[in-house]
Amino acid sequence: MIIYQVLPRLFGNNNENRLENGTLAENGCGKFADFTPTCLRAIKKLGATHIWYTGVLEHATATAYENIVADNRTIIKGIAGSPYAVRDYYDVDADLSEDVSWRIKEFEALVSRTHRSGLGVIIDFVPNHVARVYRSDMKPDGVQDFGEGDRSDWHFSPQNNFYYFPNTPFAPQFEVADYNEFPAKATGNDCFSASPSVNDWYETVKLNYGVDYMGAQARHFDPLPDTWLKMRDILVYWAEKGVDGFRCDMAEMVPVEFWHWVIAELKTRFPNLFFVAEVYNPSLYRSYIHYGGFDYLYDKVGLYDTLRGVMCGYVSASEITRAWQSVSDIQGNMLSFLENHDEQRIASQFFANNPHKAIPAMMVAALLSASPTMCYFAQELGEQGMDKEGFSGVDGRTTIFDYWSIDKIIRWRNAGKYDTHLLTDEERKLQAFYQKLFAIAKEDAVAKGVMYDLQYLNLSNSDYDAAKQFAWLRRCGNETLLVVVNFSDEAKSIKLNIGQEVFDFLGMKCNHKQLMKELFSNNKSYIDFSPNSLPEFQLDANSGVVFKFKN
Repeated sequence: MIIYQVLPRLFGNNNENRLENGTLAENGCGKFADFTPTCLRAIKKLGATHIWYTGVLEHATATAYENIVADNRTIIKGIAGSPYAVRDYYDVDADLSEDVSWRIKEFEALVSRTHRSGLGVIIDFVPNHVARVYRSDMKPDGVQDFGEGDRSDWHFSPQNNFYYFPNTPFAPQFEVADYNEFPAKATGNDCFSASPSVNDWYETVKLNYGVDYMGAQARHFDPLPDTWLKMRDILVYWAEKGVDGFRCDMAEMVPVEFWHWVIAELKTRFPNLFFVAEVYNPSLYRSYIHYGGFDYLYDKVGLYDTLRGVMCGYVSASEITRAWQSVSDIQGNMLSFLENHDEQRIASQFFANNPHKAIPAMMVAALLSASPTMCYFAQELGEQGMDKEGFSGVDGRTTIFDYWSIDKIIRWRNAGKYDTHLLTDEERKLQAFYQKLFAIAKEDAVAKGVMYDLQYLNLSNSDYDAAKQFAWLRRCGNETLLVVVNFSDEAKSIKLNIGQEVFDFLGMKCNHKQLMKELFSNNKSYIDFSPNSLPEFQLDANSGVVFKFKN
C-alpha cells in the first residue's frame, strides 16, 4: 500500500496571490473537481494505491456561505480553519465544492472517480474532539447533535458527549471577542480546565467516551456511552459512501475499548474497510492492533524519528536496526513516512534543507518491510514548506490552517496536463526517483518476502561505514533484492560482508558469478555473491542501489 496524502484545499489551487492571512476570495482554494481523471492517473502513475484526502469533513472556519455561518475568529486557528476542528461530522468542507448546495454529491463523485482510476479513498476520522461550536445541518433525520441531550450541570456522565465545568464560564488565557460558552467544556488535548492557554487545542472540545478523567479515570462502558453510538453511525455513513479507509486522528486519546467495539462493528458490515491510527505511545501499539483492531499504526516514534536523526547526522544508521526490531512482531502493521501535515518538510531549513537527503531514508521506509508507505503531496517535488502563510508561520510545514497554494504543485499540474514540462530538472529527477521507488516497493520480494538485516555483519567492516550506510536483503521464492543505501553527503565505495548464515537463513545458493540487475538504472552486471566475498559497490552521495537477482 502506497498512500498519497493530499490537502485538497491547497492541491488544486492555481491562485498565486499567496497573501499572508489571505481570505478565500484573495487566495483561492482547491476543489474536489480538481481531482480530474487525468490528475488521478498521474497520482497512480507516481505509484500510489490510495489517496488520503485530508480535510474533507466540515470544520470550523471564518468563511461564511449562504446557510453556513462563519465561526468566531478568536476561537479558531487561521481563516480557513483547522481540518481537525470538525463542526459537522455529516458534511464536507464547503470550500472544496464548486456548488455549495451540491457539496455532498461532489464528494461522492470524487470517490467514484478515484475508484474508477484504480485508487482507494482514505479520509480523516477525528474521534477525540470537535470544534468549539459543533452544529450539524446535514445530519440524517433522528440524529441528535453532540451535546444536545447532555446534562451540562454535571461534570461527567457516561451518557454526556462532553465534559463540563458547571457554573463556570469559558475563560481562556488569551483574549476572545463576542464568544460565550457557559458552562465551559474541557478542551481537546485533555485540558480539563475552563481556562486553556494559547498552546492548548483551544479551538476544540474533548469528547466523552465514558472515561471519568476527574474521577481516577474510571471507565463506564456498560451501557454503551452515547458517544460510542454516535461515532459508529458516523463511520457507517461515510463507509456507505465508498470510503475505503479511515485515518484516525489521535487514536490513543480515545479508549481502546471503543476501538475494539467499533472496528468490529464496521468490519462486520464492510469487511474490506481498514483503519490507520495516529498513535505515538509505543507501549500502546500492540493493544491498539491486537485488541483495538487497527490495521496500521504510525511508525513515528520508531522509524520516522530514527531516519530523521540519521538524515540530519546525529543518529547512526545502525539505529535503524533497533527501530525495526522494536516492532518486529507487528512490523507489517506499521505505516512508514517521512512527511505528513504535522511534520516539517524534508527540504525545509528546520529539517534536512535538501530534498535529496530523503532518497536513502525513503528507500528504507518503502523497502525495509512489507508495511504501507506514505508520501505527502509535493514531497516528491522537494517542497520546502518555508512560506509564511498566516496562522502557520515560517515553521517548515505546509499550512493546514490558511488559504494558500504551492508553486511546485501548480507547475506539475500545468493547467490540468500533469506533465513535467514546467518542472525544473531537479524536480523531474526527484519525482522520477519516487515513481521508481514505489514501483520497486511492489516487487514480490518487498510486498511478500522476508527481510535480512546485514548491518550487524558489517559493524567492524573497515570498508563500510555503519554510521552512514545501511544494507539488507529481501527474498520471495527464488527472487532476492539486495538494498544498500548511503546517508553520507559524499560518494562512497563500500565492500559488503555477507556471511554464510545469510545464505542458510534465506535458502540462497552461493554463486561467485551472479547476474544482478540494478533496478533504478536497469544496468546489469555480474557480481561475486558468495559468503565472505565482500562484493564492492559504488554509491553516490545520499543515494542507494537495489539489485535484483534469482537463484
